[in-house]
Amino acid sequence: MIPMFPLFASHGSFGLNLDLFETNIINLVIVIAALWKFLPSFLGGILERRRAAILGDLDDAEQRLSQANASLSEAQAALASAQQKAEQIRVDGKARAAAIRAESEARTVDEMARLKQGAMADLDAEAARVTEGLRREAARQAIDKVLASLSGKLDAAAQARLIDQSIQNLGNV
Repeated sequence: MIPMFPLFASHGSFGLNLDLFETNIINLVIVIAALWKFLPSFLGGILERRRAAILGDLDDAEQRLSQANASLSEAQAALASAQQKAEQIRVDGKARAAAIRAESEARTVDEMARLKQGAMADLDAEAARVTEGLRREAARQAIDKVLASLSGKLDAAAQARLIDQSIQNLGNV
């Protein structure tokens, strides 16, 4: 074919070819028009689905974030409650230990007083028994001495009367 515009096309160099059939301008116009008509719906659908998926993921992430924040708040409240309960248990434990210590000290003092009273009672009883034994021994020795000195001075009847009277005095004491 002969170029219609020879000025624009030169051989071996760059030029402008305005022949519609040779340059495939009609084919290009048809392809561009088809792309212009169908590409927005095809790509638009893909992009819209992708946009919806991204928005769904963002909503899901926001929900998980709010749930995580709520769980964090609950956990912090539970921690605060547990710390308060632990502090109360510690305070109660100290109070109970002080009460047990005071009760133990009171029981120890009472037990020591009871043991001291028991020891004093035992000591008093032993002292009374020893005193009674010494008094009887002294009385027996005095009687023996008197009897020894009186045996030559008293007759048998007076001596028997004196022994009976001494025995009755010992029984009454």
